[in-house]
Order: sequence, then structure tokens, then C-alpha cells
Amino acid sequence: MKTIIHVNQHVIKANKKNNTDNPVLTVKTYKNNIYAHEVDIKGDSKVIYSPDNPLSCGAKVWIETYNEVIIIR
Repeated sequence: MKTIIHVNQHVIKANKKNNTDNPVLTVKTYKNNIYAHEVDIKGDSKVIYSPDNPLSCGAKVWIETYNEVIIIR
């Protein structure tokens, strides 16, 4: 199963503005989205920059992997 991980810039900005510590990483699979502070990718992955064809959420840079992703925090 493909997993996509990206950093949510809006949450980073909101954390700074509101002095909060909400998770900024979004870990997406075909089933769900999980939000995290840290992940561990067990195996190969690739980083993709695609400004002309972003993800549906608007992300232009993300990590893709078919390996296990451990949510640490």
C-alpha cells in the first residue's frame, strides 16, 4: 500500500501564531489520514517535488513509500 507523507505549512503557521504544538505531518493512505509530529519509514522511500501537479491537498513536496511507516508522536 502506498503511503504519502507531507508537511502541512498551515499548521506550522497556526502553531506559531497560537503558540500551540499540533502535529504538522500528514501520513496518507487510501484508508485514512494520520497526523504526527514524527514518523519512521522502514525501508525505501522517495521525495517528490511536483509544483505543476500538486497533491489534492495542495502539497507540492511529499514523501512516498510502499514500506511500513511508524507513527512516533
